[in-house]
Amino acid sequence: EVQLVESGGGLVQAGGSLRLSCAVSGFTSDDYAIAWFRQAPGKEREGLLCISRSDGTTFYQDSVRGLRGRFTISSDNSKNTVYLQMNNLKPEDTAVYYCAAQSPASGSYYYMLISYSYDYWGQGTQVTVSS
Repeated sequence: EVQLVESGGGLVQAGGSLRLSCAVSGFTSDDYAIAWFRQAPGKEREGLLCISRSDGTTFYQDSVRGLRGRFTISSDNSKNTVYLQMNNLKPEDTAVYYCAAQSPASGSYYYMLISYSYDYWGQGTQVTVSS
């Protein structure tokens, strides 16, 4: 059974940093991708970044202004954990953050960052950024 467990959310002041973790278990091959999504109150869930387990290729959501340079996705394959490092946080980053998995990994920019392409989801972790 595939399981994803997020941790690391919390309350932080604007300009601060947080690192979210997604512990992944249950996959029997390396052909999967992990993505980070977020959903703010009253808004649709949006894909942010994803990483391919097999070769480490990363994708960033270009439509999210200011994402590059502030958010970074990485993985520690020895720990089966994917991280989302978030720096210079802003109040508009306040949301529930989810990690999700798709298998096999599509390799396509569009399908790597769209929620309906993902079959497995974590429970979410709240990130609140105060001004």
